[in-house]
Amino acid sequence: MTPPRRLAMSLPFILPTAAGAAVPAERRETWRDAARNRDVPVLLRLPAGDEPAPLILISHGLGGSREGMAYLGQALAGSGFIALHLQHAGSDTAIWRDRADPFAAMRNAARDPMAAANRLLDVPFALDEAQRRLGARLDSARIAIAGHSFGSWTAQHALGQALPLSLPRIPDGRLRAGILISPVLGFFGPPAANAIRVPLLHVTGSEDRTVLDRAGPEERLAIFEAISGTPQAAVVFAEAGHLAFAGREEAGAGHVAPTFHARTATLAVLFLRAALLADAEAAAEIGRGAGALLQPGDRLVTKDWAG
Repeated sequence: MTPPRRLAMSLPFILPTAAGAAVPAERRETWRDAARNRDVPVLLRLPAGDEPAPLILISHGLGGSREGMAYLGQALAGSGFIALHLQHAGSDTAIWRDRADPFAAMRNAARDPMAAANRLLDVPFALDEAQRRLGARLDSARIAIAGHSFGSWTAQHALGQALPLSLPRIPDGRLRAGILISPVLGFFGPPAANAIRVPLLHVTGSEDRTVLDRAGPEERLAIFEAISGTPQAAVVFAEAGHLAFAGREEAGAGHVAPTFHARTATLAVLFLRAALLADAEAAAEIGRGAGALLQPGDRLVTKDWAG
């Protein structure tokens, strides 16, 4: 395949689509999982051209939707990756919209084992459907998953982090890398994450805390510390809070923080070029600390990184 166009390493942002360049196509569809009697709304962002392209699944956080993290999907599609945003019924916008107490509704959804199980099962279903529907457009040897908060929880367990026996065990070997934005400790704490054996990018902020799981940036970085033997990078953005990464415009201005979006998206593209495309320049840039992409107070560290 022809690799996605080279990222301008010296620029701390994703360049907007150049005048005259093809704009990535967007398709909003609802995929039916007959086996579970479940609809999975998706948003596909397809890069220009018709050559096989790597696929990145994107899983939203609690109360989100397929429209969330648009900044990430747009950057990925603009850089030659297929972005597939999933919407997980039972933990999406429907749980809080028009509710007298949205916070209580979200808290209840976070404790619902069926919602968690369905999230996990949405991943292999979406991969199967993407391969069936996209055919030769999809480079099936280069697939990754990204998620924020509950979406990171979904990604972590899809990549192999241990789960209670009551929940589906679905580590999917088709996933070759993961981006964990506001990682979640999970049921058995950080040691359970050491089962993950693919390259990882961890993203958090110095103010990344929630009242639901009471985790802060230190706990989120504990996932990074607990994993060994696989390439990892972790970034902490100064002053970034939990909602800074959600990109949920429908939930109000507090869920949109564009100052962090560009840095997160640029670093994600850089990481995926290294992890999926064996781009030595991208790997070396991360190994050097990606200083051109960061701002004062941000910090990036690596572990078992070859670049």
